[in-house]
Amino acid sequence: MIFARRSGLPGVDAENPIALTVTGRVSRAVVPDLCAELERALADPRGAALAPGAAVDCDVGGVIRPDLTLVEAVARLGLVARRSGRTLRLCRVPAELRSLLDLVGLADVVSLEEGPEGREERVPDPR
Repeated sequence: MIFARRSGLPGVDAENPIALTVTGRVSRAVVPDLCAELERALADPRGAALAPGAAVDCDVGGVIRPDLTLVEAVARLGLVARRSGRTLRLCRVPAELRSLLDLVGLADVVSLEEGPEGREERVPDPR
């Protein structure tokens, strides 16, 4: 599992300096590290300069076999972002992860980027 802060991510708002990239298989052991990395990014002067409610981009296109551990990571990253007054926006979301987020009810907690055009879309609530 690899995660990193990147700039210049395709489809990411150029004015948003915070972008995390998560790749590989996500294990429970690395979820606290992901959250700590996001907290560090938000504490950085560039992160603090973001307007309240601004999105923190998280590229999950390189994850392998999305499962409930990844869903837990997304939920916890979403909480870290919300505690700082931001929202979490997932980029390049695999269909399996979209389905899991919808199934556990997190579709309303994070925003999902749709397609190469960079459109943002929420997973519809099945209720």
